[in-house]
Amino acid sequence: MESRIDVTVENREGERAEGDGKRHPNTCPRCHSHYRDDELEQTLRVCPQCGHHFPVRARERIAQLADRGTFAEEDAGLRSADPLSFFDLRAYTDRLAEAEVATGLGDALIAGAAAIERRPCELAVMDFAFMGGSMGSTVGEKFARACDRAASRQVPLVSVTASGGARMQEGILSLMQLPKTVCAVDELREARCALISIMTHPTTAGVLASFASLGDVIVSEPGALLAFTGPRVVQQTTREKLPDDFGLAESNSRFGHVDAIVPRAELRPFVGRLLAMFLQAQ
Repeated sequence: MESRIDVTVENREGERAEGDGKRHPNTCPRCHSHYRDDELEQTLRVCPQCGHHFPVRARERIAQLADRGTFAEEDAGLRSADPLSFFDLRAYTDRLAEAEVATGLGDALIAGAAAIERRPCELAVMDFAFMGGSMGSTVGEKFARACDRAASRQVPLVSVTASGGARMQEGILSLMQLPKTVCAVDELREARCALISIMTHPTTAGVLASFASLGDVIVSEPGALLAFTGPRVVQQTTREKLPDDFGLAESNSRFGHVDAIVPRAELRPFVGRLLAMFLQAQ
């Protein structure tokens, strides 16, 4: 189902309300420091006071990771259909149109050829701002095509996930994207090409349960929520108190689900070294 995770509640210490009752988007939820847009851009949207990692939109993430001018988007014209004529409070087609206008994206994933630290790769980046980064048929198709291109070019695929899971408006067609993306990764491996999976806050539900967890190397940003279900729901279901770091990257690292937790400022050179290693091994 489409995620309704309140990321500020699930994984952040709290928020300070502004005079109008709303938190300014550039207010750090951890230390409550305020920043201008240009100040956060200079720090890659990381709070310089406490290290809190603010969310990053897909195109900004691409600009942070890929060498300037090397990213070439593919499948930009793909759009989600409405095979179920789904309607809850509003029609699914209206929700899609609203998300496209608000984000400037065709769906919750952007993919294409790129170079990181002068090493070629395919790059697939999710955007949580598009319907909670939910995975519908178009997201699954774009990811599968990215795997195909990586295999054809004999380069690694770098995926950056931020998702609340499968998209409920597409029903079983959305759930079918889980095995579809898993099979795409399997074919990528048969072509002896690597998958580098970068999990960012939040990576949950169907995306976590499919391609995001299948990386040859799995990397996360600090403090990211990486769980099939958020801690609030688990605690309400089990009626047990959970550890403070339940589902966070740090907890996943202790249990071996994550290979490395890399601060955003170090992510590009870290991925560059991984690409160099995998390209040399091919």
